[in-house]
Amino acid sequence: MPALTSPAVKLPDVPPPGGPRPLLARVNWYWACQALGWSGIALLQAAMFAGNPGVLPVVLWTLVTGLLVSDRWHAFIKRRGWGQRGIDWRLMAASVFVLAPVTVAAIAPSFHLFMRPITDFRWLLPALASWSGNFVVWNLLYTMALSLRRANRFEAETLRLELYAKDIELRALQAQVNPHFFFNSLNSVRALIYEDRDAAARMIDQLAGLMRHALQSGHARTVPLAAELEAVQAYLAIEKIRFEERLRVQFDIEPGLESVMVPPMSLQTLVENAVKYGVERSATGSDIHVRAWRGMPAVLIEIANTGALCSAGHSTHVGLANARKRLTLALGSGATVDLIERDGWVRATLHLPMSA
Repeated sequence: MPALTSPAVKLPDVPPPGGPRPLLARVNWYWACQALGWSGIALLQAAMFAGNPGVLPVVLWTLVTGLLVSDRWHAFIKRRGWGQRGIDWRLMAASVFVLAPVTVAAIAPSFHLFMRPITDFRWLLPALASWSGNFVVWNLLYTMALSLRRANRFEAETLRLELYAKDIELRALQAQVNPHFFFNSLNSVRALIYEDRDAAARMIDQLAGLMRHALQSGHARTVPLAAELEAVQAYLAIEKIRFEERLRVQFDIEPGLESVMVPPMSLQTLVENAVKYGVERSATGSDIHVRAWRGMPAVLIEIANTGALCSAGHSTHVGLANARKRLTLALGSGATVDLIERDGWVRATLHLPMSA
């Protein structure tokens, strides 16, 4: 049964916070790429003018100029929001008519001071073309980086929304189960009050314990099998008061499976079906066996009752469909539940991945 007030829903973080950030996530990739790119251009320039005595200060001047001009340009376009939606003609135009002339004008004095005096300007057009190409490439790479980052953010947000939708759907399915059981139990208590008040009081005690489990686990995706089995035992104790000798229960749980995680109230849903279609519909009652064991490659949990499967006209199979969907949402597609009739027994078997 869901609580009367629910905490505010928060979208899950992807990935969940906690622990140190990976090394690659701590790297400042902007400055790493800046240093790598402009160092490459500086080394290319050093190779072009190898043998000139003033090549080292010219190369250093070029490296610092490229870093400063591109960083100021980066700050400018970031404020303006240019390049956020793909290749922008303004970036290409600025590469040719602004960035290249500014960079050539800033680097030219280094050639004049450290290599040889500038006496003619035949080098100007090739230099402008070369630096225009450098900044066209810089802007293209920057735009690509923005697109990749935006795609990663969209992918992360999509995953967050998918997890949120699954969480909402799982809670809705749990809300379908708990009120159904609660009102069935109240009807049983009401019937017992007129027949056996002491039995009705014991049933209320069991119901209180069971509903406490339902309330505490109602907002959890999974709970340990041990806690779920306690809820099943409380439920069967309630029904034992009602059906007496018609309800015969046996548990066979393999040791070491207490920590296996299952959706809350999922076993209780299947046990309730066994009581409803096995015990309640038979004058002599029914045996109910609850088993759990390690199979390959899954943990198997079986709820079996003597009897036969009901025809489609007498059962909507809502409980079984609910259990299947909750298993998939909580544990993934590897978790399934099967319902078969064999040798006078109806068996509902949960297949849980070993990691559960």
